[in-house]
Amino acid sequence: MGTERDTWGFAEGDAITPDLTAMRLLGGGEAYEAYLAFDDVTYAPVVVKVVRPGQVTDGAALRGLRREVAALARVNHPVVVRGLRSVAEGERPHVVLEHLDGPRLSSLIRRYGPLPEQQYLPLAVELASALHYLCRLGLVHLDVKPSNVIMGAPARLIDLSVARSLEATQALTYPIGTDAYMAPEQCEPPATGTPGHASDMWGLGATLFHAIAGHRPFDEGRPDAAGLGERFPQLAELPYGLPDHVPGDVAKLVHACLEPDPGDRPLPHELAEGLEPALARMPRGRLAGFKVR
Repeated sequence: MGTERDTWGFAEGDAITPDLTAMRLLGGGEAYEAYLAFDDVTYAPVVVKVVRPGQVTDGAALRGLRREVAALARVNHPVVVRGLRSVAEGERPHVVLEHLDGPRLSSLIRRYGPLPEQQYLPLAVELASALHYLCRLGLVHLDVKPSNVIMGAPARLIDLSVARSLEATQALTYPIGTDAYMAPEQCEPPATGTPGHASDMWGLGATLFHAIAGHRPFDEGRPDAAGLGERFPQLAELPYGLPDHVPGDVAKLVHACLEPDPGDRPLPHELAEGLEPALARMPRGRLAGFKVR
């Protein structure tokens, strides 16, 4: 069933549950729809991810929801979206998330083009802090990309729907993530390698490259291609260079995140610390005191 038909079709004012009133559809994926809703419990706008009607009895969709709920229950960090509550069974399995007031990074790039240094440097450190924290928890996000970043002060990393423990990530035997932002080892494990924390650093590198350059580091792959290198150019090609105006130390760190070998990529705190000289050249702003140690 196509997702365009497999929909609840909630309009403004419709009850998602007795406590949640739909305001508008925000989007969705293969298994879920996301709505902005008013929540009578918190008496505030929230985001509700609800399993599509055709999948409320689907074991894989429900396992994915429970996995996301479990990840959200462990996470408490200023740069990661918070889960508020959930219902994992019944007529409308769903999770309630805080509503973040800001544009997605992908929308910002699409509308205005590359970010200035005053935006992308703080963004890099903020996202590195989130990944540092996830490493400490033993979680791998697996889908770091511009559309999963809400811009603000600080920025926020969203969507833990495919996040897994490090052990479960290392045991993957199929690709998970978004093609253009998947580390080489994520593309067809175990043949292409073993995914892990360094895979999120590759996703961060691809995200920062897109934010700095205004385009992705690799050409777009063809999802229907027979060869892996045609579907995933990151397996067969070198990334583009960043524009000449980007400071050399910044460009070197971003490209280091895109190294094919996971062991050659920086750790989150190494990326943040490596950006300190570039940050020191900037006027003091919103990053005062915000470092990863």
